[in-house]
Amino acid sequence: MKFRPLHDRVVVRRVDSEEKTAGGIIIPDTAKEKPMEGEIVAVGAGARDDDGDRIALDVAVGNRVLFGKWSGTEVKIDGEDLLIMKESDIMGIVG
Repeated sequence: MKFRPLHDRVVVRRVDSEEKTAGGIIIPDTAKEKPMEGEIVAVGAGARDDDGDRIALDVAVGNRVLFGKWSGTEVKIDGEDLLIMKESDIMGIVG
């Protein structure tokens, strides 16, 4: 991928959720909710503080993260559906 987000933005690839419930019921695609978990694909260099110093991001490429259901902007890059969001939209790192 030849896309680099700016400032404190990150690019996230959604991770597919389970297709069965704990009881073994298969969930059709039309009834599935969008996953709120993803993998970081690219990160920006970080935002700048009032003095002009760069604030490093807490996430890195390859981290699995949780984010809000309506977080980010959906984009298609190289034929792949991805999300671009600010680091502040991420709730935490999984694992």
